[in-house]
Order: sequence, then structure tokens, then C-alpha cells
Amino acid sequence: MPKISSDTLWDVAAAEVRNRENRRGEEDAEEDANFPNESTVFIMGSKAGGKTTILLRFLDRDEAPKPTLALEYTFGRRARGHNTPKDIAHLWELGGGISLSDLVQIPITADNISVLSVVLVLDLSKPNALWETMERLLESARSQVEKVYTSLQKTGESRSGKQPSQYRVSRVLHKDYPDRELINPFPVSLLIIGSKFDIFQDFDSEKRKVICKTLRFVAHFYGASLIFTSSKSETTVSKARSFVNHLAFGTERPKSISTDPSKPLVIPAGLDSLSQIGPPVTSDVDIGTLHAKNPLDLWKKVFERAFPPENIKERKELKDPAKNPQYSEPLIDSMRAQKDQELEQYKREQAKSWKNVALDPKI
Repeated sequence: MPKISSDTLWDVAAAEVRNRENRRGEEDAEEDANFPNESTVFIMGSKAGGKTTILLRFLDRDEAPKPTLALEYTFGRRARGHNTPKDIAHLWELGGGISLSDLVQIPITADNISVLSVVLVLDLSKPNALWETMERLLESARSQVEKVYTSLQKTGESRSGKQPSQYRVSRVLHKDYPDRELINPFPVSLLIIGSKFDIFQDFDSEKRKVICKTLRFVAHFYGASLIFTSSKSETTVSKARSFVNHLAFGTERPKSISTDPSKPLVIPAGLDSLSQIGPPVTSDVDIGTLHAKNPLDLWKKVFERAFPPENIKERKELKDPAKNPQYSEPLIDSMRAQKDQELEQYKREQAKSWKNVALDPKI
């Protein structure tokens, strides 16, 4: 006598749907394996702060770094496995410190926002310029990211046909992330690198403590990883390379941690906390008397009491011979003015042209 199945029509239909979804998932996985993964890493930071050196070491290029002219592009490749195409990391480097921050609109676009990471390199040997550099560049990058998101929300889809929700990578923190209700995560993955530790380590211990605690707070506040490096220390360079590899190719993120101000800091995102960092370091003023708008503003006020910000305009006027009447040369000054105009025109044209460029991964 044939066995009678107890499954209802709905049970059979549900089982068939599950089987089809499983087959489709396997087909999609197989198809994805035949295409390279792509990512974009945007490197910005202090002028002459070591950005190019870090990039060259990441790419394993044994060559002397050259000054970055405005905005430069290169790429790196990494094999995922046998018989699979190499993954591609599009690498952008912004030169000039804060002077060219308006160029962030070129590497931060709707086409790469879902795979974008930012690396901020800060020169530890120049603490008086540190906060302004960090603040101006992060504000510019955040503003452009939010502008891209807003544009995607208005259009409803990107040129590739994906919905905005697929691009929103606004750092959704896990429920146990330390102080998740008190911080303001950066909208894309962020790595902060403090460069020139070899000079920084000779600072007075109290100054080192102020800088270390401040950068720990900033990194934690933005949900970023923080690491100190020196081009003269292979150990620190190797660790920085591992963090960049994680952003570029999705390799495992380093898990070691070091918070000793006398040693290079290494703090992966999520492994620090406000209780471990403690309050801002100050001895000459009562924190309660500082009128701060928020915790970040409080740390800024305390930091700038220890390291007064440089007056960029006055410094430029003082050091730029073109502004000194003593060295006036009508012919040269006229040519200089013309070149300045050409540079501004070039920046505007590049900003327009790159907006619609689709980089060919086979290059």
C-alpha cells in the first residue's frame, strides 16, 4: 500500500520555494566568485605628514616618496584564491593638507560610497596644527558623504540600479559597542594614523599624554581605529599596513591593543571606552568653567589650551615671498597670478570631469 504524505499543499510549496532560494544563492555565490571585489580607500591628512610613505608601503613599492600634487590616484590588487580574479582597491591620496579639502568630492561618489573607507594621517610632530587638520578634513569628508546619501535618497536609485539602502554603510554599531549612545560614528569606515612617532616619542611626557588621550577620544567618538607609526620602525609600518589591508581587501583586522603613551598606540575600533580614556588632561583650568557645546568641543578647548592653533593666514603671509613687498618682481608676480588662476580652473574642471568617470577595473 503506498505511503500517504502528511504534508499539506502549503508545506510542499514552502519546501519548493526554499529549494529554489538555496539554488539561487549557490548560483549567485558562484557568479560572485568570478568577479573581483572592489573597494575605495581615500587617504588624506597633514601636509608632508607621511601619507605617500604609508601608501607606498601598503603597495609594497620600494621607492622614494614624492610630494603629492593635489589629488592622485593609483590602485592595488590582491589575489583572493586560486583561479579567481584579483580584488581591486582604488586608492586616492589628497595632498596639500587642508588647503585642497574641496577636492574630496572627486573620490567620494555615489558609485563607490558602499565600499568607501577613509584614512586620516595626522603629523604627531606638529600638535599645534593637529586639531584643525583633523577637524577640517573630517568635516569636508563627512559633508560630501552626506551629500551623496541625500542625492541617492532623492533619486531612489543609483546609476548601477541599486537602491540607496544598499549604499548606506553608516557604521551600524553592534548593541554592545562601548558608549554607543554617547558617540557620533563617522558615516564610513575610518582609520586614524598618527605619523612620525619617532619625533613624538621625544616630547615631554605630559604633552604625549594630552595628545594620546585626545586622539583616543576622537577615534572612539568617531568609531575609528587608531594607530601610531614611524617610517623608521618596521613594526609600526607593518601594523599600519595590516589595518589598511583590512579596509582595502577585507582581511582580518588586527586585534592587538596598546594604550601606553610611551609606546605607539594601537587601538582597533570598539576596543576602547570613555571610562578607560578618562577625562581631558588639564591642570590650569577647571573643566566645568569651559563653555563647550558637546563632549568633542570640550576636548577641543582643552587640547587647544595645551597646543594653541597656528594662525594659518599669518604664517602664510610671513613665509610666502610672493606676499612680501621686499621681493616684488612685476613680471614674475604677473606670471604667478596667471598660474594661480590656471590652478583654480584646473580644480574646477577636474571636479566636473571626475563626477561621471567610471573607472575600468581591468586597467
